[in-house]
Amino acid sequence: MNRILSRLLISEPYNLPALLRDWGEDTKNFLRHDVPKIVFVVFGALVLIRVLRVITRGMSSARSRKLAPGLRTQQVQTLANVINSIGTFVILFVAALEVLKLVGLDLGPLLASAGIVGLAIGFGAQTLVKDFINGFFVLLEDQYNIGDKVQLAGYKGTVEDMTLRRTVLRDDDGTLHIIPNSVVQTVSNMTRDWAQLTLKVSVAYSEPTEKIVKILQELGDELRHDAAFADDIVSDIQVPGIDRIGNGEAEYLMLVKTRPNKQYPVSRELRRRIKDSFQKNNVQTGAPGRMYVVEQTSQTP
Repeated sequence: MNRILSRLLISEPYNLPALLRDWGEDTKNFLRHDVPKIVFVVFGALVLIRVLRVITRGMSSARSRKLAPGLRTQQVQTLANVINSIGTFVILFVAALEVLKLVGLDLGPLLASAGIVGLAIGFGAQTLVKDFINGFFVLLEDQYNIGDKVQLAGYKGTVEDMTLRRTVLRDDDGTLHIIPNSVVQTVSNMTRDWAQLTLKVSVAYSEPTEKIVKILQELGDELRHDAAFADDIVSDIQVPGIDRIGNGEAEYLMLVKTRPNKQYPVSRELRRRIKDSFQKNNVQTGAPGRMYVVEQTSQTP
C-alpha cells in the first residue's frame, strides 16, 4: 500500500492508467495475502482475551473451590481483575502492532512517539501510579479488608470502601476520610484474627487478694460459658492478679481474647457483672470516683 501511495504522490496525469492498474494488482495482493493475516490476528486476539477471561473468572469463583490458606475472596477477585486488565491490554497492544505492520505502516516513529508520551505521562502521574501499586499490594497481601478497624496515615476508623487507588475510612465521630493508597506506609489493623481486651479493676487496698481473684475468675468463667457470649470469646478469661498498688487501692488485671469487633460488647457486659458482684459481696472499690479502666489492643498470632 505504501508503494501505491508513493506512486500517487509523484505520478503525472499520463501515468494514471498504469497507476490504477498497479493499484488494482496491489489491492488484490493485499486482499489475498494480508487481509487473511489481519483477520487471523484479530480473531486470535479475541480468542486469547476470551480464554483469559475464562481463566480469571475461574480464579475469582471462590465459592466453587477452596481458597488457599491466607487468601480471602476479595484478594482473589482483585488479583483476577488485575490479571485480566493487564492481560487484555497486552493482547490488544500486540495485536494492534501486528495489524499496523501488515498494512505497511512504519512502527519506528510511532513507537518512539508513544515512548515519549508515556514518559511524560509517567512523570506527571507518579503519585497516581504509586496509588495503584500500593493499593495492589494492600489487597494482594490482605493487609486490611472492608469492615476492619484500622489506623492509616494518622487516621483511625472502619474501612467502608477500598480500591486500588484509595481507601475510605469512617471514624467514631462519623467523619469520612478518603486516603490515597500512596500515603499508606504503616497499617495498624485492630480487628484481625482476634482482639485482646485488657480490663483493670480497682478495689480498696484492704480487700483480700484471694477473694477478689476468685470473684473475678468466677465472673470470667460464667461469661465464657454464657451462650450469648460464648462464640465471641475465643479463650478462657485470665486473671493474673494484682497489676498495681498505690494510693490505698489495688488494681487487678483481667485479660480477655475475643473475635474481631466483639471486645466492646464483651467489655460492657463484663463491667456490668463486676459492678453487680462487688455490690453483692460488699467489695469496697478504690478511691472515690475511681472508674474501671479498659484498654483494647488487637494482635495477630
